[in-house]
Amino acid sequence: MPRPIAALALSLALAAPALPAAAQEQSLPVRPDMSETERAQFRAEVRAYLLENPEVLLEAIEILEVRRAADRENVDAELVAQNRDALFNDPNAWVGGNPEGDVTLVEFFDYRCGFCKRAHPEVRALLEQDPNIRYIAKEFPILGPDSLAAARLALAALDLDPSKYGELNDALMSFEGQLTEAAAYRIAEDLGYDAAALRERAARSEIEARIRDNYLLAQALEISGTPGFVLGDRIIRGYLPLDELAAQVAEVRAATN
Repeated sequence: MPRPIAALALSLALAAPALPAAAQEQSLPVRPDMSETERAQFRAEVRAYLLENPEVLLEAIEILEVRRAADRENVDAELVAQNRDALFNDPNAWVGGNPEGDVTLVEFFDYRCGFCKRAHPEVRALLEQDPNIRYIAKEFPILGPDSLAAARLALAALDLDPSKYGELNDALMSFEGQLTEAAAYRIAEDLGYDAAALRERAARSEIEARIRDNYLLAQALEISGTPGFVLGDRIIRGYLPLDELAAQVAEVRAATN
């Protein structure tokens, strides 16, 4: 019996007792003219073969995982295509790295997220070692009121003085301990921002709208946690160490150039 077919048959045969008779008949590749005795014998032979050769089932599982991963990549590429303008051409988002870079990395982050803080120096190192990456920041506060306040502050600061946003972003992300609203404003003041002007700007409806748009965009991309990245037509949900992120950049660059 060929290995892939045998593995499929085993998975079906093992599940068969829980299925109605009609479903069992449709599940296994048996001849329609088989008698019930022949069907039972067929299932028994499949089960015995694969229980003696369990590596065949492992091979089938590996093939299934590869196919599922490919399906996920295709779905993600379509999601990126559907939301391309909001991702890559948002006039209200901060652009770092090389604005003319040949690969774009979008990050959804929360200033109070532990994995975002872990990823931050590695993303910064990536941009330093690869000067041809365009980086786009997406404020995505999902960890409570202090996260929301920090995101509002950061977007207000971007409006008031975009030249210092990168430094502010770095300071907020690098802050040790619990980042409260008060601590975030102290950090901004240390960088030369006027706290009263920031608070007035942060309370505006357009700041709220930008954050809402980021929520909706993340939802459309099926990003529910932080950090989340969009790299080319790929979606990376969660933290990746520097070497793996750099490898993905290289793959995207090779595929598009």
